[in-house]
Amino acid sequence: MKINRMLTAAVLLGLLQSSAVFAMKPVTLVDQGSFAAGGKVITAPGKLNVNADPKAMGGQTLHGDHAYVFYQKPAKAHRNALVFLHGYGQSAKTWESTPDGRDGFQNIFLEKGYSTYLLDEPRRGRAGRSTVPVTISATPDDQLWFDNFRMGQWPEIYPNAAIPHTQEYLDQFFRTMTPDTGSFDLQLVADGVTAAFEKAGDGVLVTHSAGGGPGWLAAAQSPHVKGVIALESGTFPFPEGEVPPVEETTSPWPAKGMAVSREDFQKLLKIPMVVYFGDNITGGDKPLANWGFDNWRVRLNLARKWEQVMKKYGGDAQVILLPDKGIKGNTHFMMSDLNNGQVADEMERWMKEKGLAK
Repeated sequence: MKINRMLTAAVLLGLLQSSAVFAMKPVTLVDQGSFAAGGKVITAPGKLNVNADPKAMGGQTLHGDHAYVFYQKPAKAHRNALVFLHGYGQSAKTWESTPDGRDGFQNIFLEKGYSTYLLDEPRRGRAGRSTVPVTISATPDDQLWFDNFRMGQWPEIYPNAAIPHTQEYLDQFFRTMTPDTGSFDLQLVADGVTAAFEKAGDGVLVTHSAGGGPGWLAAAQSPHVKGVIALESGTFPFPEGEVPPVEETTSPWPAKGMAVSREDFQKLLKIPMVVYFGDNITGGDKPLANWGFDNWRVRLNLARKWEQVMKKYGGDAQVILLPDKGIKGNTHFMMSDLNNGQVADEMERWMKEKGLAK
């Protein structure tokens, strides 16, 4: 792995900023804990008789397919909590300390006075008890994700990438990946998020990447979702009959919109929503040779089509590129980049604009 020693000014600025916020300021917590949200119970066929044979499965139950939620509530918290849902191959670790040990969004937003609820989605991480079997592979794919997450084009880190240009950072980052313990079920994850909001109460849902899909469904399901912040969502909801055609791409994962019922789409129109994209993303109609870039070109295009449809029906939706806000160098993991404090400030600016930060 080659480490680029010529850091850009933006990255150097991020390093200086990170040193100033490396340690979290003291925060008084009035409550913290964890719980399971949602889930299923299945029963094996047969009659329960564990006294005769404790290993006999007949009639025994399995509790699984729930989300795991860890929460913290600061003193004098804002009215709306923040509920965080990670993306593909990730867990609640996404929102905790960054790979190089700085404060992640969990601590940053606690310090800003928000109650935080961090989810491991069903069949992932600490919510790994699945009701369906799956074979977990051990596929070497670090370099694939490195390119897809716009950290660089292996083995080079992009000069403007706002991450520490070190082997240690990448080693810690790769170790945050965790497998599915059952098949990914969009509705199942949405139900887990909805159940989490039942305990959290009113709040803003913050999703990342593949968490965007179930996040949109949960927003339509739960009256407690008062706003949605989607960080580089992988898909977007369109009313039935209006899902745009899939765009040609050099990425192995084409950007596909998801159809929702007209009734659910009407519910989404009542919720303020913002989607943030990081750096090194351009729109346009022509596929790019760099598939890692092209993967996000088509998703940005899809997001803009979604924004137009939302606004056409009177929704409050906005797509924002962080470089347009003067926040430069962000990878797909903007919550752990060197300038994650600036990203959090921008998110709070939007929440204040929408009256969600009271």
